[in-house]
Amino acid sequence: MTSTAATPEVYLQQLPTDRLEVMQRLRQCIIENLPEGFQETMQYGMLSYVVPFDIYPSGYHCAKDQPLPFLAVASQKNAISLYHMGIYAEESLLQWFVSEYPNHCKTKLDMGKSCIRFKKMDDIPWTLIAELCQKMTPAQWVSLYENNLKK
Repeated sequence: MTSTAATPEVYLQQLPTDRLEVMQRLRQCIIENLPEGFQETMQYGMLSYVVPFDIYPSGYHCAKDQPLPFLAVASQKNAISLYHMGIYAEESLLQWFVSEYPNHCKTKLDMGKSCIRFKKMDDIPWTLIAELCQKMTPAQWVSLYENNLKK
């Protein structure tokens, strides 16, 4: 399910009632914990947090008209998914997250390359997500992105 909402507010208004409270809480957790410089927007049908053009004018190499994506969250059919590009690009951050997850959550980690899926809304590890959001600044993400892009 890809949303066509133009703003985060409209995206939230379109959610089913059983997802709204959790998505609002997740959005607030992200906003409160991301380092200064990331910008909230809608990108690829999801609530997204990007490095804006005024910080990184080159934009996303796959779509130059789009700012550089960093983190996104979406309410999908069977789960709420959190996409964190830093986990995909930085092995040490991935290892930290995987090793910390059992300390915060009773359920098994359901994860793809950059996607963390939460199927049970009561099992979302809020403190761990807050810590993850704090781990990388826009400047660090741009540097990592450029280094990986040139490989």
